[in-house]
Order: sequence, then structure tokens, then C-alpha cells
Amino acid sequence: MDLFSYQQSSSPAGRLLADRMRPTTLDEYIGQEDIVGPGKLLRRAIEADQVSSILLYGPPGCGKTTLAHIISNHTQGEFVRLNAVDASVKDVREVIEKAHNDKSFYGTKTILFLDEVHRFNSSRQDALLPAVEKGTITFIGATTENPFHYVNGALMSRSTLFQLQPLTKEHSLIAMKRALTDKEKGLGFMHLEVDEEALLHIAAMANGDIRRALNALELAAMTTPPWQDGCVHITLEVAEESIRRPLVKADESTQYDVLSAFHKSIRGSSDAALFWFLYAVEKLGMDPMTFIRRLIAASSEDIGLANPQAMVQAVSALEAYRNNGWPEAKLNIAQAILFAVESPKSNAVTTAISKAMTAIEDVRSAEVPLHLRDTHYKGSEKLGHVGYKYPHDYPGHYVKQDYLPPNLAKRKFYEATEQGNESKIRHNQQIRQSKDMQ
Repeated sequence: MDLFSYQQSSSPAGRLLADRMRPTTLDEYIGQEDIVGPGKLLRRAIEADQVSSILLYGPPGCGKTTLAHIISNHTQGEFVRLNAVDASVKDVREVIEKAHNDKSFYGTKTILFLDEVHRFNSSRQDALLPAVEKGTITFIGATTENPFHYVNGALMSRSTLFQLQPLTKEHSLIAMKRALTDKEKGLGFMHLEVDEEALLHIAAMANGDIRRALNALELAAMTTPPWQDGCVHITLEVAEESIRRPLVKADESTQYDVLSAFHKSIRGSSDAALFWFLYAVEKLGMDPMTFIRRLIAASSEDIGLANPQAMVQAVSALEAYRNNGWPEAKLNIAQAILFAVESPKSNAVTTAISKAMTAIEDVRSAEVPLHLRDTHYKGSEKLGHVGYKYPHDYPGHYVKQDYLPPNLAKRKFYEATEQGNESKIRHNQQIRQSKDMQ
């Protein structure tokens, strides 16, 4: 069968296989068993036509739009779909106005499905709020981006969030095998012979995106010349030509997540910290400077005085990157990362700052003790600015005296840990405390 005859045999309007094979019922739906499996809340709501406003969040191809279509098949009301890429506030208001009239005159409810809701800016999202609050429309939003970053808090609070998990290659295999046997909507009308290793390759490369897997299978079927008996044989080699390794998307949410993984890995895994750094720069195209800045911050936040050299290493990596650029400074940055991860850890600096900030909030004003005030002018003694003890004149270069404002005299902010270099600092603190008690 040639390309022309294939297109003539396919469903109306030349719809793609992924679109034709889109499940129309919950029983056909693939994956997300923890959300729409038997007895689950959302499944019961769909089957009873009692879906309230919801947000569907998950990666591409995991079934968000499909789930919305299944909801549309189960509702007795109106179902309107808009795409946030090209929808305007005017479009939204028209839907809301019609929904209001349908509800007032006919008692008919309206479900508005807004695909790619993260592309709707704040003002356009605000246009939805009154209608959602009044129950004029039931809102269903779908997004591949973290909704906490892109969806208004007010709209979030009025919607139930369902996070759809990435699908697996097993899910893609199920979808492809269905398509191969379905004679009405799938490729079952063709004389196809598909090697198992070809299906496995497509499933692996699709990376959980069923739509991508079906598109690749369709491309292979459409473009592979048939044998003399009319059979189209899809081999591993054909499959490899039909699908390529997907480009990794570095959207804002992904960048935040990778940077978070990097920082958390600094606290516990050299391998993971190095991986996330190189993955972000080499695979996602992120700026190395972003990670150097985070490394410098972590050198105080998570290491601090337990190993002060971590800060030195991090700042040196910054200078190396500024002077040598990328990829020449890759080694320098990697060295600083590994040094930080393998250093003893302490969050005493972070804790000290937090305690000091609390103290600042607790007091209205802080009076400088008289003995600490400036004395570099005539008449300071007459104002009582005397009594300061110069520590270097005393044994151990320390002498007991008050340094904090009187109303904070007993507050303690920095407490050294037993980690690394801080163990020496802690020992010195204990010696000072013993002198203070004498």
C-alpha cells in the first residue's frame, strides 16, 4: 500500500493515529491508576457526571487532554475546549456568558477545558475567577508546568489538583499494540508485520509519551515500502529512523527542579551533585553561573565554618569561569563541587542568622551599650562612654563583657557544632563560657 492509498484509507480529515486512537472511555484509558483506577475519587466523579473544577498537571503525553475528552463524553452539559496559546479574555467571557444563559434558561451546566493553562497570563486567569466561584462554569485546566509557578493562587484554591505521573514504555507498548489490531481507528486494516524489538525501541525512545510513540509507529507504517506480498515489515532499523531521542525541555519549572536537586545533592552525594550540574549545563543548556552562585550560597548555608575552604573553592571556581569560560572551567567548577560535598557539614551559620533576625523582630530598638560607643572625640568620657575592655590585653585574648544591647544580653545566636573545623570553635566557645561563669 503506498502513501496515497494509506491516506485515503485513514479516518476522515486525515486525523493522525494518536488522535484516532485517543481513548473515549475510562476502561480504554491507559495509566494513572492511582487517579482514575476503580473506586478512585476522580473516576467516581466522572462516572457520576459530578466533576468539580480541577487542574491536571503532568508531562507531555501522559493523558491530560485524553482525560478531559473522557470527561466530555460523560457529561450531560456543554463541554467547551480552549487553548491558552490563542484564546483571549474575550473568548473566555463569551464562554462564560453563554454558560450563564444556558444555566439560567435551561439548567445546563458548562465545563470549560483550558489546555496549556500555564500560557494564560494572570489577567486572563482572573477573568475566570468569578464564574468559577459562582459555579457558572466548571473549570478544567491542563498544564505541563508546575501550577504553583504559573496558576493564580485564587484559581488554584478553587480547583482540585491532580498530578499525573509520567507513563512508562509498557504503557506505550499497550497503546501501540492496540493500534496495530484496531481495524477501524488504528492500523489493523494494513498488512503489517512489526518486530517486537522495533516496538520496544519506539517505546523506549518515546519516554512515556504515548502520542509520540503512536506518531512514530504511524510514520514507520506510512513510509516503509511493502514486500511483494503487500506486507509492510517494520524492523528495528525502520523504528530507529522513525523516532529520535527527544530533546530535553528546559522550561522554568525544570530549571528550578534541577537547581533544587543540585543543591540538595551538595548535602549528601558527590555523584548526584556532579551529575545534576553537568546534566543542566550540557543537556538543558543552563548557565554554569547559576550553579556556581548556588554553590557559593551552599558553602555558607550547609558547610559554613565546618570547612571555610569550601567558600574559597567556590569563589575560585567563579573566577576560573569568568576568566576561562566554558568548557575550560568545567574541571575547576567540578573540583569545587566535589570539595563542598565531601566537606563536613554545618548549618550553624544559617541558624545563627535566623536567631539574630528573630531577635531584631523582637526588639523595637537596640541601644548600643555605653562602653561600646565611639570614643574618638573629646567629651566622650563625660557622656559615660567608658569601660570598654580591650580583649588583647587579657589572657587568651578574651575578657568577659557585654556586647549585645541590654535587652538581648542573654540571647545566643551562633552555636558551633562538632563538625570539622567547628569542633575547634566549639571548644573555644566552651572555654569562654567557663571564664564567663567564673
